[in-house]
Amino acid sequence: MGTAGNVNSDGGPRIHLPEFFHLNRAVSDLNAPHNFQFTGIYEAPFGKGKKYFNSGVGSWLLGGWQMNGLMSAYSGPPSSVTAPGTDLNAPGNGQRADLLNTTVKKIGGAGPGQKWHDPAAFGQVREARFGTTGWNLLQSPGVINVDASIFRSFRVTERVNVQFRAEAFNLTNTPHFGAPVADVSNTRFMEIAGVRGTGREGIDERVFRFGLRLGF
Repeated sequence: MGTAGNVNSDGGPRIHLPEFFHLNRAVSDLNAPHNFQFTGIYEAPFGKGKKYFNSGVGSWLLGGWQMNGLMSAYSGPPSSVTAPGTDLNAPGNGQRADLLNTTVKKIGGAGPGQKWHDPAAFGQVREARFGTTGWNLLQSPGVINVDASIFRSFRVTERVNVQFRAEAFNLTNTPHFGAPVADVSNTRFMEIAGVRGTGREGIDERVFRFGLRLGF
């Protein structure tokens, strides 16, 4: 919990008026209720110095392989439902929508015209007051991602080796949705606006990468 808009103590609150400052109390933008990470490395038991096929053709074909994997599954960040501040008439302050239903149904739609949460649970504010919806009330879509790689090392000399590397980011090509449109006055309110991008310069779709590493 913290002050909405001031996650790292380096920004201002969303509501600046002293008599309404208590309305800023909210779940932090950094809040992630669930975070599961699993990683594994497996080295094939074949080749020189291993249990099986430690010599001959079998050693040459099967030796030196290593497989790696990383699975991540975690909650999406909180999101706020905003409203135009025209009727609020308090420049510099954030406006929130009105909460019409205390139980906001998660619909889970992710295509054009599909809603992630029930938009009927919120309404615009038509008078000079702050809306009743709290900041960071909703949870954005979560992420499930699998990265994997396979390596093989070749011994050139006693001191020199070459490693072939094949890597796959987002191996299952699973979309990682961003937060839905949060402005209650927007015609696309509660529709998913795009993908989040989990790294690699914001690329979200499956990516393969190949390389050679020289060690000496």
